[in-house]
Parts: sequence; C-alpha cells; structure tokens
Amino acid sequence: MVELLKKIGLSDLEARCYLALHEEPGISGYEVAKRVSVSRTNVYSALRSLTDKGACRCIEGDPARYDAVPIEQLTKHLQTEFEQVTKVLVNQLKSPTIIAPSFYNWQGDKQLSTTIRRIIANAKDFIVLDIWSEDLHWVEEDLLDAESRGVNVILITIGECQTSLKNIFVHIRSEDWSISNLRNFSILCDSKKALIGGFGNSTKLTALETDHPSVVGMLKTAFYHDLIMQHIEKDFHSELVERYGEKYKKILEFYAFEKGWNI
Repeated sequence: MVELLKKIGLSDLEARCYLALHEEPGISGYEVAKRVSVSRTNVYSALRSLTDKGACRCIEGDPARYDAVPIEQLTKHLQTEFEQVTKVLVNQLKSPTIIAPSFYNWQGDKQLSTTIRRIIANAKDFIVLDIWSEDLHWVEEDLLDAESRGVNVILITIGECQTSLKNIFVHIRSEDWSISNLRNFSILCDSKKALIGGFGNSTKLTALETDHPSVVGMLKTAFYHDLIMQHIEKDFHSELVERYGEKYKKILEFYAFEKGWNI
C-alpha cells in the first residue's frame, strides 16, 4: 500500500502515517509516531503536509487528534485536481513544432515500462505490437485499456499465449529458437510513432523510440508482409510444405549452403 500511496503524491512517511490513521482513526500525533517508529517532530511535519494535501483531518483538542480522509474521497479530490491542472498545462504549453524526426534511447525496466505505457496511452486509431509471448505481460494490461477505449489493437506473438485481446496472430515457435537470447519487440502506433527494443536474460532492457518515417514505414511493411503470409500459409500450408519444406527450410538451406549467405 505504501508504494501505491506514493504514486498518488504522498511521501514514504506520509503514506505510513495515512495507513496508521486509516487503521485507527482519532489518534494523536504521538500515537502515530509510535506506530510508524519515527520521531514525533517528523511525524507532526508529515501530518501537517497530509492535512495540506487533503489526506487527513485534524480534530482540535489537547492533544490534537487526526483522522484519515476516506480513500474514495481523497482519490476523487486528487483526480479532479489532476484533471484541472492537466487542462491548464495542455492549453498553456502547446507542443512545439518538430521540424526533424527524433530518436530517443530508453534503458532499464522503469524507463522502458514508462515509455511503453505512454506510447500506448496516446494511441488514437491503432496499435500493432510484435512481441515474444514471454514478454506480453509488460504490455497486456495497457493494450486491454487501449482496446476498451476503441483503439484497434493488433497483437503478433512469437509463441502461443493466453490473452483476452481480440486481434491476435501467432507465429509458432521453431524448436531451435532459444528464449535465452535477445527477444526483439516492436510497437507501431497510428503510423506515426515506433518503439523498437529487446528483452533478454543477458542484455540490459533497451528500446529506441522514434517518429522517423523510414522506421515507421519499415514496421508497416513488415506488418503487411506478416498479414499476407498468415493468409497464404493458412490457405496453402500443405503445398508450401511439400515444395519448400517445413518453415521454408529448403529455401533457407539454398541460400545458406549453395549461395553461402551467412546472414
């Protein structure tokens, strides 16, 4: 609970004090200090801050006692305040005109998770995600939220997965594919924004965010090829296997062994 309360703007100590008041309303600052094992000076400072934020109420007396504002009322107040502030910011801080496409590099779990959520949250028309099934948990909840608000979400997974998303294309994984190596992923939003990165046991989580038309176009082309091949393989699977081998093995072997293309 402390971590969740910190996400809505409380400090660590404020969150602990709020929980103490939630568990036992009408106690003094001294009693709060005993429950959170922090000096009374710091606790009284945290209680004043909680009062200023509308998270607790002071009952005058000797000593003064405190109640936690019910979490439903607190979150409603914070939500209303957040919406009012964001409206002002959006109106006052218009996005500058971007002349040239940009490239942004993100590293680590927190940066990558935040970037993925931001990109998905701002999609308006469609999202195309290509990802290994092991890594779907990074984005599934945000994709379901996007789908619920009318965004057309198209999921392409490498390997079978269980999900409630509506539009799914599955690439059956070959036995020689190792999940311990780098597992690439890509996100394409509204033909405007692209995120390309990789997960892996021995590789630091990294991703490249860009609005460059060449990268966006590359992901769109890859998706169109994926879509077309899905239909061709569904309609002509037996003929393709007979002529080219399972997973097009004969074609790959021709270029690898006869042509010597070691790519």
